[in-house]
Amino acid sequence: MNIARIVVLTIALSAGGVAAYLASGIDSKPPAPVEAVVQIKTVDILVAKSDIGLGQTLTANDMIWETWPAGTTSSNFIRRSDRPDATNQVAGSIARAPFVAGEPIREAKLVKADGSGFMAAILSSGYRAVSTEISAETGAGGFILPNDRVDVILTRREKNPNPTQPDLVVSQIALANIRVLAIDQAPKEKEGTNNVIGRTVTLELKSEQTTALAAARQAGTLSLALRSIADANQVSVSANETTQRPGVNVVRYGVNNPPAPVLK
Repeated sequence: MNIARIVVLTIALSAGGVAAYLASGIDSKPPAPVEAVVQIKTVDILVAKSDIGLGQTLTANDMIWETWPAGTTSSNFIRRSDRPDATNQVAGSIARAPFVAGEPIREAKLVKADGSGFMAAILSSGYRAVSTEISAETGAGGFILPNDRVDVILTRREKNPNPTQPDLVVSQIALANIRVLAIDQAPKEKEGTNNVIGRTVTLELKSEQTTALAAARQAGTLSLALRSIADANQVSVSANETTQRPGVNVVRYGVNNPPAPVLK
């Protein structure tokens, strides 16, 4: 046999053996572990299908079931597993506060009118709706809207003990952090508007605050000061409180004097 052929055959056999060895080594490696897929538990909750405005009466078409991770849901949400017929049960309720599209429906923001008027339906329990006159000058230039929070400021004139001096102008906060229910006959903000100029404002007051407002109307001129939305959770000033509070100041000729008591 030709020596060249023997050499080529030997090289081919050696290469084949090496390839077989390498292949057997690869096959002997353990397979890579496969990560287990974690199944997230979900629930169906009732949400607003589109924006729902203050005072709007809900229908079944205003709501839709949406799948949410169970760990992110609140006990205040309406679950399909608990109330499969909730859309029909909630239909007919009035929105006491606006909902945005996709927001979970919470019954704390709804009220059943049961034949009552709209204003009686949106009033919080234990509160009264009281109206008083305003103007563009006393109503923050018309930029106070329904559902805003305001301070009611009383300004009155007092006789100066010195007859040679002019009368004193006294200003104090009669009521603080009061919710505005309506401007004139508008209980909600109109789409595309950022101000409402009206002649009357309807305020949400506790029973003892209604007498304070009536007394303030007879004592002098009332004006409204718009509060920041960040102050909405602060406690309202009660008409029965007799302690002095910082920020309730008497202003005489533009100079702040010691705090005056809240009007009873």
